Amino acid sequence: MADGTHAMADDAVLPKAASISGADYIAGVLKVEGVKQIIGFPASELFDASAALDIPPVIARTQRVAVNIAEGYARATAGKELAVVTVQYGPGAESAFAGIAQAFNDRVPMLFLPTGYPRGSEAVAPNFESRRNFRHITKWCEAATRVADLPKLMHAAISRVRNGPPAPVLLELPVDLLAERLDALPADHRRPARSVPQADGGEVVALVETLLAAKNPVILAGQGILSASATTALVELAELLKIPVMTTPNGKSGFPEDHPLALGTAGRARPATVDHFLDRADVVLALGSSLTRSYYILPISDDKVILQVTLDAADLGKDYPIAQGLIGDVGLVLKQIVSRIRDTRHTVSKRPDPTAEIAAQRAAFMAKWMPLLRSDSRPISPYRVVWELMQAVDPKTSIITHDAGNPRDQLCPFYVATVPGSYIGWGKTTQLGSSLGFGIGAKLARPEATVVNVMGESAFGMVAIDFETAVRSNLPVLTVVLRNNVLGGYAKSMPVATQKYGANRMTGSYAPIAEALGGHGICVTEPEALRPALLAALDRVRSGQACLLEIVTHEEPRLAGLS
Repeated sequence: MADGTHAMADDAVLPKAASISGADYIAGVLKVEGVKQIIGFPASELFDASAALDIPPVIARTQRVAVNIAEGYARATAGKELAVVTVQYGPGAESAFAGIAQAFNDRVPMLFLPTGYPRGSEAVAPNFESRRNFRHITKWCEAATRVADLPKLMHAAISRVRNGPPAPVLLELPVDLLAERLDALPADHRRPARSVPQADGGEVVALVETLLAAKNPVILAGQGILSASATTALVELAELLKIPVMTTPNGKSGFPEDHPLALGTAGRARPATVDHFLDRADVVLALGSSLTRSYYILPISDDKVILQVTLDAADLGKDYPIAQGLIGDVGLVLKQIVSRIRDTRHTVSKRPDPTAEIAAQRAAFMAKWMPLLRSDSRPISPYRVVWELMQAVDPKTSIITHDAGNPRDQLCPFYVATVPGSYIGWGKTTQLGSSLGFGIGAKLARPEATVVNVMGESAFGMVAIDFETAVRSNLPVLTVVLRNNVLGGYAKSMPVATQKYGANRMTGSYAPIAEALGGHGICVTEPEALRPALLAALDRVRSGQACLLEIVTHEEPRLAGLS
């Protein structure tokens, strides 16, 4: 099946000369593909070539954050719009490496077009050759060596972004090749269609038989649900068989968390509903999940029968022994599963309706944590910040994301994500500072949304200057910085260094940095001032100004599911 369309050339802007530069050709292809902006950091010949075709640049302050912005954009559009990043050869590509590694681990489709050293010098030490060094963190990694090959290389690269398991795709472009002329028209570029494969019919039958025979099945929904825009189909299956649903951290918002069958997110920190229903489950149906074992993802015990649906054959049985694995687009496979169940005219009367038990477990969990969520402690409890954020934002019109560490573990179990794409969860690779770029990219993709990223001061310190990117690019995001003057949770990993030298201590004030960078800064120290400050910050971003809300909190070691 295909949902792609062929290109339509804009004769008013696309180059029509018989001979154009390599950079102009690539920019023309991006125009045909409907690319709305090109993200990155100079120098890259693609910025000017794209600008000539009215594709504006989004220039970050660091290459890593440029890639993070592209990731946020891709995830906020569910990969339906092409996210493109370009950086300079050598140090630019080197600095982008961390961002691409994270996007690879988080299964995010994007087109990475670093420039390359002039042909003939690219492999000479210490010159950094992207084609060699990014090979293990991209699903396709090539370099153009002849300008005449650009048409087929660009088609191949974009096809790989659009098809198969999502991941970054890299095409290295030597600077001398970008200046060389070729006889080709971007208008002749044919947009690669997207193919969405179904699973084998017999395998669907076998999976349905196992699922219908289960006494206490649960569904684990991964990021593939979001990538395939399959939430509606997932809800239909869950309601049809009355199966409780939990999500992976990356898949959070793939199932509406205000639904009576929602258990929440199965992260390192998680609501009690997840533990309760996973403990007694006999069958786990993993949909659109790689089933990756991670410190930040709740493991599945060995006594469960695991059924897995994934687009990537390499996921099958990768980290867990599975009873059955289906390869296909999870949206289409869900439709196949539902169709098969309806054909059997199966009823679920023998299986008790779990919704009342889910509600009771959720109520008990919230009652246990409410003293922290509504705490009046001084300094402010980070859980109070989570609670006030939940009261202040509309989850249906907002996009929330977190940073690594305590902000993730404190926010994820409690925040209720109600619509697909309203929460950008992550955690397989936990690079501090990534949430700022994710938030900027999400705002770029969905300018009408209220975008909030929550981070600690260590994370903000990694990427702080890129707050100015949000200001300069007119992408008003709300950055919430939790300041407790320590590296949260790190004292236990270096107790001697902490005790003798205060190795976990940090200092600084962050709201003034936002002001100095052209945004609005607010600092809150008292719990009663938190809600008014949060509402004022949201008003600022809605009026068009990026805002940083610095909240002085205490270090909080207690985590849901772990204490």
